[in-house]
Order: sequence, then structure tokens, then C-alpha cells
Amino acid sequence: MTTSVALWSVELQPGKPRMIMTPDLDLQITNVALGEELADANGRTVLKLIYSPATFDDEEDGDDDEEDENDEEKQLTTVICALTPGKIEHASINIILNRESTYTLQSSGKNTIYLSGQYIDQALPDEPPFDDDSDMDSEDAYDLQDVSSDVEMHPDDLEGLESDASRFEEVVDEPTAKPQKRPRDSDAAPDAKVEGEKEGKKNKKLKGEKGAAVPVEGQTEDKKDKKKKEKKAGDEQKAEKAGPSKKTLPSGVVIQDAKVGTGPAAKKGSTVRMRYVGKFPDGKVFDKNTSGKPFTFHLGKGEVIKGWDEGIVGMQVGGERALVIPPAMAYGKRPPPGIPPNATLHFEVKLLEIK
Repeated sequence: MTTSVALWSVELQPGKPRMIMTPDLDLQITNVALGEELADANGRTVLKLIYSPATFDDEEDGDDDEEDENDEEKQLTTVICALTPGKIEHASINIILNRESTYTLQSSGKNTIYLSGQYIDQALPDEPPFDDDSDMDSEDAYDLQDVSSDVEMHPDDLEGLESDASRFEEVVDEPTAKPQKRPRDSDAAPDAKVEGEKEGKKNKKLKGEKGAAVPVEGQTEDKKDKKKKEKKAGDEQKAEKAGPSKKTLPSGVVIQDAKVGTGPAAKKGSTVRMRYVGKFPDGKVFDKNTSGKPFTFHLGKGEVIKGWDEGIVGMQVGGERALVIPPAMAYGKRPPPGIPPNATLHFEVKLLEIK
């Protein structure tokens, strides 16, 4: 399902025949036309699109010298249309430019041409409309400014954060022994009473080799089990208070959970909805999604940078995680505008929903 978000248009002038763009949303170009005034009444104007095919994103970054020599070969050029005054003065097209990808529009000729279209939202067929999810559409819904993952801090500061996982620890009700009615002294047999007193004195004197009391015969195991469970729960709480664990994946991506979520874990093929803040190593924010519609993508399908496809796996709904992504797992040597080449990127992400 495709939904129009906003209109879009651009003017390519003869003196500036080349324009580089990276759309924030998916962009659908639908029309190309000549203007009212013509600089060349007989001249032909050709519109070209230059782009990098998605298949090259899977290449290894090891052969840097070879990549430098073949950069131009990896750019593909296609002709969108050709306009001639008096013959063909506009062309209806249907081209979708994916968001956050870099494209170059180039025109040849002396006449100005005008491109128009619309920003679109390509919703998945099995996803419910956002209007049906009142919490998702609210401007303050899942605002990361109210939680730890949106605080502008360096990822190394997460070392001391404590997990809230202990709140979800299952409480085990201990079985209670049914009270027994004490018999009256008159009902007890004299011999039994005397024998019981002797046995009690004998048990009090029983001690182990190091002075520890020896369990009385017939003692129930409830107290022992309770002590073991209490010790186990204490050990788990100590482990949680030790702080979020940091893990480095084989690819070099570093993940660190600031908060563990609940429910099923995200895996490759899952459709996930995220909030995020992207920063450079110096803490400067270069991109974020903290309100409005969450960022939605298919995990492990190559729709995001490789560091996200690997770093989000295993998160649970409500979980917050810090990612440190090396250049080879981010944008490498050919980043989009606003990000320097070979940049290490830091992300603070929160998983809102798994579809």
C-alpha cells in the first residue's frame, strides 16, 4: 500500500545541469516538462539519472585501492526521457527513489526542465494503519527524551546503568505447613511425654565436627529449599546490578543493553518498529527518530546499514541498546551527505514493536 505524504518538485536550469540529492522519504517522480520560456526553440533536452546499484553494498571493504579505481564503474546511468520543443514537451514517468540513498539528476541542453512528484509512505500489506494505533501516532508517544536511551550521553557512560529486569522476576510462593493442633497435656501418654523430652535433649546436643548443628531427624526440606531459592535470587540480583554487558560481534559491531525488554526477541525476517538517535563519536547528533511515526524496516533484508541488521537481532520489545558501528558495517567510503567517509557511528535504539 502506497500513501502520498507531500508534493515535491525541482527545477534543473541549463547553467546547473547536475543535482545530487538524498531524499529523507521515498520519493516518486511522476512528471518531467519544459518551462514556459524556451532558451532554444529547437534544442533537445535529455534527463539522466545516476545511481549506485544496491548489489554493491554487499562487497567487502578490504580492497580499498581496487575500490578507488572502480568507483566510476559502480555508478550506473540511465536516460529518463528526452524533450524537444514542439514535439515532446513533457513526459509522464513513474520512478521511485529510495530514502537515504544518493542519486544524481543530470540534464543536457539549453532549456530549463521541471520535475514533479510526491513523497510516499510504502506501508506493508499486513501492517495495520497507523490511525488504528493511537499510541503510535501521538506526538509524545515513545519519546526517547523521557527514557535513558534518548539522553545525549556517550555510549561509554552506559557502563554503570542498572537493568530493570528484576522487576519482571517471577515471585515463587513458598508452601506453608498446615498448623497442627497441640494436644492437651492430659491427652498425651506419660511414657511418650518423657520419651519426647529425652529425645529433644539428645537432639540439642548433636553437633557436627566444626560445631554446626546436625539436622534433627524428620525435619522438613521446606526451609532448605527456601534458603537455596533466596540465595539464587540474590545472586541474580547482584548480576543485574553489575551493569549492562557489552558484547563485540565478529563483524566489529559493539552492542550494549541499557534495558532488557520483554516478550519474543527480534530475529532476521522480523518487521521491527524503532526509535533511535544517531551520533558521531564526539556526541554530535546527525539523525534521530524520537517522535511521530516510528522507523520501520525488515530486519536482515538489507534495508538498513549492516550494523543495524546485526546489532538489532536479539532485542526484545521495550529494550534499549547502544550500538557502536565501525565504518565497514556503516557507510564506508561512500556515505550520504552529512556523514564523513569511514566514520564510526554510535546509535541509541529502542525496540517498540515486532510484527
